[in-house]
Amino acid sequence: MQRNFTQRLIAWKNATTRKPLLIKGVRQTGKTYTVTEFGNQYFPKMHYVNFEQSEQICRIFDKDLIPKRLIEELSFALDTTINITEDLIFLDEIQACPRAITSLKYFQEGMSELAICAAGSLLGVHLAPYSFPVGKVEFLKVYPMSFEEFLLGIEDNKSVDYLNELHINSEIPEIVHTHLWQRLKHYFVVGGLPEVVETFREHQDNLPNAFELVRKKQTELIDAYYADMAKHSGKVNAMHIDRVWKAVPAQLAKSQDNTTQRFTFKDVVPGVNRYNKLAGAIDWLEAAGLIIKTHICNAAELPLSAYTKENIFKLYVADIGLLGALGNLSPTTIMQYNFGTYKGYFAENFVAQEFLSSGEKDLYSWQGRQSEIEFLREIDGNIIPIEVKSGNITHAKSLKTFIDRYRPSYSVIFSGKNLYIDNAKHIHHYPLYLAGKTPLN
Repeated sequence: MQRNFTQRLIAWKNATTRKPLLIKGVRQTGKTYTVTEFGNQYFPKMHYVNFEQSEQICRIFDKDLIPKRLIEELSFALDTTINITEDLIFLDEIQACPRAITSLKYFQEGMSELAICAAGSLLGVHLAPYSFPVGKVEFLKVYPMSFEEFLLGIEDNKSVDYLNELHINSEIPEIVHTHLWQRLKHYFVVGGLPEVVETFREHQDNLPNAFELVRKKQTELIDAYYADMAKHSGKVNAMHIDRVWKAVPAQLAKSQDNTTQRFTFKDVVPGVNRYNKLAGAIDWLEAAGLIIKTHICNAAELPLSAYTKENIFKLYVADIGLLGALGNLSPTTIMQYNFGTYKGYFAENFVAQEFLSSGEKDLYSWQGRQSEIEFLREIDGNIIPIEVKSGNITHAKSLKTFIDRYRPSYSVIFSGKNLYIDNAKHIHHYPLYLAGKTPLN
């Protein structure tokens, strides 16, 4: 599976000053496969260590963390010679060996010429102040495959080429728009976890069979995530984590007026109705990469973070395919979603994923007394309101309220409609499938 973060890996390799690279991301997002392919292609030799598979190698880090000794003993354990100026060392599932995380600091200080990369599925959960090499590593966050990566994964290269040539004054022919909308529905079912995408690619000539196999694979992955919760929750109550994760799609599905509401804490866990009782579980799920948090602003002013409260936010599922599987929404129901009305939470979840995949670090929305804007983004120093509509109906009363109050330079509406720039009203109408390309130049 071709991943866009390969370009980040290449840039890291070619940087004149290079720190150890620490890759975070939810399990099954293709970290190991992509880094291994990158190492084999761009380095004379790659040395791979999986700490979950080898406790013996982990014990090498029990003594001092002097880089020279570590390299000598790693060479012996792997039965190879490590060239510190030419080779790549890939430390996988590094969360299973906290001392190895700490060692990255000493590699950066004492052996900066070495290319060393580490990855872990639950790094956000396991990183602790005593082990974290502050300021001594570079981070790379990996998300499920974006819509564009999905198209590449199923070998719809023609669509990718078309999307990459679009600009703000483009006109998308209706036949292309219809094709991309159909592919978007496929993505809504399949999501962006590479194993699931591969399953779909191999069977896409028979869609009913492909979707059945996709749901089976998603169920297996969900079971694996529940196992992670039980095994790695530490001091956080695993039952609370489980219930919060199940509550995210349940609350999204109950949203009224096609708009996702703030996450509510009542009835998630019996007898618990306050944020501070569930904060640990929510933080665990976010650190594990299983949910997406969107902060709700009470004012649209910079910095947006100054106008949020810790206990007021929206939650989405990290992968839209898992959203459908967790919510028992059948592929048939999703595929019947055409250009008409549909529950808006699915469209919002998709846009949230696309924004993160395209480089946004934090997501924000806005709520007034009786108005809500699904997303706010700072673009070129301006706050841009973004409405998400699930079908062709793009009347946006809340957007008008926001425009009257804040006078943004322009606004964006995502919907089932084709690309259209309303210069008179300063509104950019984008089809949903362009969320990862926003704003067009």
